[in-house]
Amino acid sequence: MSTILRATGITKNYAIGKQQIPVLRGVDLSIKAGEKVALLGTSGAGKSTLLHLLGLLDAPTSGTIEYDGREVQSLPVGERARLRHQQVGFVFQFYHLIPELTALQNVLLARMMDTSVLQYWGKRKQAKASAVEMLQHVGLGERLHHRPTELSGGERQRVAIARALIAEPKIVLADEPTGNLDSATAKEVVDLMFTIQQERQLAFLLVTHDEGLATRCDRIIRMKDGYVVDQDLTSDEQAR
Repeated sequence: MSTILRATGITKNYAIGKQQIPVLRGVDLSIKAGEKVALLGTSGAGKSTLLHLLGLLDAPTSGTIEYDGREVQSLPVGERARLRHQQVGFVFQFYHLIPELTALQNVLLARMMDTSVLQYWGKRKQAKASAVEMLQHVGLGERLHHRPTELSGGERQRVAIARALIAEPKIVLADEPTGNLDSATAKEVVDLMFTIQQERQLAFLLVTHDEGLATRCDRIIRMKDGYVVDQDLTSDEQAR
């Protein structure tokens, strides 16, 4: 399998007054096409910061990030944004849906951001059909025109999954996607994500505190105090 994402020597410092506070202290990792990787660590280990850097929402203090062998951390902001919209899907713990928009409009917004206004206008019917199909695929075919406040937590996360996948990314970055759900709903959401991941052979990086969920991935990366301290295949993957 080809390597979709590679990070080498990633550091990230934040300034508080004149003091530099290190959050990441030289992180190396790689993710291959079709691979599910869990990122484990206690609060403050640097997991979410790393995810934001890998998703091109922020730039590292030092180190390199490569997508398909191309260094991207130093690209201009606009080019990084285009690459992010085209190759990366995000699923967050708190959904980040726009409350004034319906489920369908929230998913369509991701498609709008992936192209220019003129390009989108010329393909708006196809975009809407794709968004409807994706929402049907995640079990929300009858909830297209409901706003987030009219949806349950599990349904909101399904909308977020559909939004993450509408641009057909190569990798999905999920930051505690079940952290705001009860255990039964969390299992349904994870089963859905992993089914779609398998269908599309997506690379998948999952930040979680849940050891049981992590063992369902192919590999576990453990972080502590801004370092990667361990990278292991899960027992399920070793058995293959």
